[in-house]
Amino acid sequence: MTVRTRSAQVAVDAVGTVLPAGTDRPTAVNTAAVLFRNAAVRLGGRLVWSGVDVEVAAGEFVAVLGPNGVGKSTLLKAALGLLPLSAGRAVVLGRPPGRARAEIGYLPQRRSFDPSVRIRGIDVVRLGVDGHRWGLPLPGGERSRAAGRRVVELVALVGATGYAHQPIGRLSGGEQQRLLIAQALARRPRILLLDEPLDSLDLHNAAAVAALIRTICQTAGVTVLMVAHDVNPILSSLDRVIYLAGGGAVSGSPTEVITSATLSRLYQTPIEVLATSDGRLVVVGQPEPPAAHTDRHDGTGHS
Repeated sequence: MTVRTRSAQVAVDAVGTVLPAGTDRPTAVNTAAVLFRNAAVRLGGRLVWSGVDVEVAAGEFVAVLGPNGVGKSTLLKAALGLLPLSAGRAVVLGRPPGRARAEIGYLPQRRSFDPSVRIRGIDVVRLGVDGHRWGLPLPGGERSRAAGRRVVELVALVGATGYAHQPIGRLSGGEQQRLLIAQALARRPRILLLDEPLDSLDLHNAAAVAALIRTICQTAGVTVLMVAHDVNPILSSLDRVIYLAGGGAVSGSPTEVITSATLSRLYQTPIEVLATSDGRLVVVGQPEPPAAHTDRHDGTGHS
């Protein structure tokens, strides 16, 4: 926006930073769904990453990559406003992190449901539609009918109609993940943050879920930021990648980022990226992750 004073015209960006007179608001703030500028995060006194410059455009499918313990989940939580930056700034949908939370669908890290869990898949999706409300909708009421229609629509969108009425604990990992993605989409988010949704899936199911996410990106115009441990199942679906390592990050197209030269510069040590005969990428020579994981297995869910 622009604020006029008696003496000069002063530009103010989306996070309230006053810019010099005559300065236009940066285009990135206008167009980016998620923006980090010179951002840093500390957890427990340890610097997780710093100097991070990331811009995710509306409608992009972007993967957040890197070894365990480098702060991949931390990046998602910072975008949600659940973790404050220790330096720099972040803008999400033109607002400070946290103020756009109602327009974000979030799927945190998880393990598979226990086979004894009896709740049906369709009921898990229904929790995303009206689980945030107090009380139960009156049977037959308009609110109930609208929620029911939305659930059917979501289940069909993720291709789960054939098994949505089964207990979710009895479904395969790929089937469970489709239903959880449907739940995350329930409130028509503009951004979808997915934390390792392909973890523990076999290659076939991982590729199928990645293709589903890509379709959602294209048809619904949803921006997707997804943490992944292995880029190979999703490589053909991605617009760009963000690679975290060595306390910093690089971003760009997969062919720009996942190269020996780029990763060697990021890790500050020789790294080799090899392509196998079937097109898979293998990163060789990356250092061990930090001995004290700040993020994945400490009970906080950060990564």
